[in-house]
Amino acid sequence: MVNNIMKKDDLKITEISAFEYRTKQKIPLFDVKISAGFPSPAEDYVENKLDLNEYLIKHPSATFFIRVSGDSMINAGIFSGDLLIVDRSLEPTNNKIVIAVVEGEFTVKRIKKVKGKLFLAAENPSFKSMEITSDLNCEVWGVVTTVIHQV
Repeated sequence: MVNNIMKKDDLKITEISAFEYRTKQKIPLFDVKISAGFPSPAEDYVENKLDLNEYLIKHPSATFFIRVSGDSMINAGIFSGDLLIVDRSLEPTNNKIVIAVVEGEFTVKRIKKVKGKLFLAAENPSFKSMEITSDLNCEVWGVVTTVIHQV
């Protein structure tokens, strides 16, 4: 059933890494609004320090990094090669982007509840939504909290 729904370029998990909190790395945080134009020399000061571990990781023991490939979630801003931060302790509620295991394969989709039915929905019109039924071997593995995308 899944092979008829998932296409070759569906978003796949290529790498899973656990979060390891080693040391705090405080990075300068410029507490000013930055425009796309030229910055003001008067705003050239550091207001605070930001630890990306504290900012991005809310539940360290339940957090994983996942690298993906494919194009089924491009309209959600998730592209092939992106790194996702996934929190397994969060509740997979309606409209959340999740990592799901469908028929033994990992995939990235948005949870949608429509008229009392649950779906795993792609964010690319070339891919069909997948209804989560009792016949489908499906488990939500974690909730995506952050997408790290190189520019």
